[in-house]
Amino acid sequence: MGRKKKNQIFTELEITDAGAKGKTIAKAPDGRVIFVSNGVPGDIVDIRTGKKRKAYYEGVAINFHKYSDKRTEPVCEHFEHCGGCKWQHMNYDSQLFYKEKEVINNLKRIGHLEIENELPIKGCDEIYFYRNKMEFSFSSSRWLTFEEIDSDQEIEDRNGLGFHVAGMWDKVLDIKKCHLQEDPSNEIRNCVRKFSIENDISFYNPRHQEGLLRTLMLRISSTGEIMVVLQMFEEDKEKRELLLNHLKENFPSITSLQYIINGKGNDSIYDQDIILYNGRDHIYEEMEGLKFKISAKSFYQTNSKQAYELYKVTRDFAGLTGEELVYDLYTGTGTIAQFVAKKAKKVVGIESVPQAIDDAKENAKANNIENTDFFVGDMKDVFTSSFIEKNGKPDVIITDPPRDGMHQKVVEQILKIAPKKVVYVSCNSATQARDLSLMKEQYRIVKTMAVDMFPQTHHVENVVLLELKN
Repeated sequence: MGRKKKNQIFTELEITDAGAKGKTIAKAPDGRVIFVSNGVPGDIVDIRTGKKRKAYYEGVAINFHKYSDKRTEPVCEHFEHCGGCKWQHMNYDSQLFYKEKEVINNLKRIGHLEIENELPIKGCDEIYFYRNKMEFSFSSSRWLTFEEIDSDQEIEDRNGLGFHVAGMWDKVLDIKKCHLQEDPSNEIRNCVRKFSIENDISFYNPRHQEGLLRTLMLRISSTGEIMVVLQMFEEDKEKRELLLNHLKENFPSITSLQYIINGKGNDSIYDQDIILYNGRDHIYEEMEGLKFKISAKSFYQTNSKQAYELYKVTRDFAGLTGEELVYDLYTGTGTIAQFVAKKAKKVVGIESVPQAIDDAKENAKANNIENTDFFVGDMKDVFTSSFIEKNGKPDVIITDPPRDGMHQKVVEQILKIAPKKVVYVSCNSATQARDLSLMKEQYRIVKTMAVDMFPQTHHVENVVLLELKN
């Protein structure tokens, strides 16, 4: 067996750029790229490399000779250990610059696309406390800080309620204050932790699969309604009611208080029964006079205010006059479909998740929208020539696929029916570029615009308008 190569240390390198997945970039003396997990462009650092690939290194900055002027002080005490907001140490203008740069680079380098108009990125007015949904995990074996490990004192409190530490499926970082969701999110979470510890309500241990409390979901809508869903490993009526009653009494503003008894190996709730304890089993979101019913299993964009901006860009790009038949592919709960419906003759939505389509139909009915139709099934199986014969050839297609992008059969079907316009909304500009490269012979890219939904992270949405070539 060959000897394992030791980690290398490169000294006084400049971080020159931001790359994929929130990493930043430096160049090693041998010409290879180094992806750095804790740098900001403009930093001059010493880097210790870990994994070495054929074409690049992965590393961490261990000494800073000069701090970048793009740096800012992270507001969160958990920043160093929590993997949630990896760009908190970079000022927001710089975050927007590198998000926009990555989108344009992907479109041009991966897709080899020509873009007629690169519109400036739309940033968020609120760069903290913007998420409407958070999911926290309980653990009886929380992640310990280096200070705790190095101390001589015995650690008695091992319970944690917060986020899983990257790369450690059974360790949870105990969160005191999270800057992603508005109050009373932190108060509710901290109250649950404190009361549970005081009353000997056990925290789950995923390694041993024992303990009562598993997860806590909090949804706070733009209308101010609050949903709390507690997931437990097994039924313990006395302790369950003790905790739920405590929440009910201390937080009368909770609109929907629910619980789940889940004894299986994973925390996924989509195959679980959700039991209403107090209030109603849903809350409402509102956008431009439209109301959307949100249940515990519903999908809704997690940044309510910026979702409105994203949908406005999408509708503007579609340029509807009221005469168009619009197809909304990957429609989810039909929010985009309903949002554009008043400017269209008819909107047809397609989605693979049956419950999402049930929500879409129910919301459309509640909003008195009569020019939408929703269909359920795998996109490549539903979106066929016979479907188009039955439902009409679309003038405009809006598509908002998952991170993996569109199936090749779906792209081929779009090219076959050749609508005048395609508006492609994406949360992954790399797969968006791949799909668009398959369409560039038939379509021109009229404009593109990135929309930031997730400040303090590297994630960004992008909207592209395609028009059929003459």
